[in-house]
Amino acid sequence: MDLKEIQNLIKFVSNSGVAEVKLEMDDVKITIRTTLEGNSHDVTYVQQAPMQQALPQAAPAIAPVATTPAASDENSKYVTIKSPIIGTFYRKPAPDKPMFVEVGSSIGKGDVLCVIEAMKLFNEIESEISGKIVKILVDDMSPVEFDQPLFLVDPS
Repeated sequence: MDLKEIQNLIKFVSNSGVAEVKLEMDDVKITIRTTLEGNSHDVTYVQQAPMQQALPQAAPAIAPVATTPAASDENSKYVTIKSPIIGTFYRKPAPDKPMFVEVGSSIGKGDVLCVIEAMKLFNEIESEISGKIVKILVDDMSPVEFDQPLFLVDPS
């Protein structure tokens, strides 16, 4: 496997939405981990036969955004609904259909809040609580990560 093939594999994996890929061949072992924040990717390690040239590691760093204590205290009375999977967040079931929920919408347990597309499968995300949507934290058609906050709900 040459450098060009490895670079193409990294690009393919980073665009696919997969969190981690491991590839093992006779003389090469590669693990590629991707993050959806900024679509950056990390090559965690490359092991090759002793006679072959090692590849440089790509490790771009992204600083996490800190939340202010006042904002977290203000939102502490609300329940956060988080993404159960990695994928693309959609607020409506189809382009010509209305949004599942809006800010101010009353929701019940089991109501569909959004759809997350992962590997060409559309997964309906249902509410586990009843309440009122206070804030929608993700833009329509945006990539989301596992456990990323999607909605703030007032359970009262």
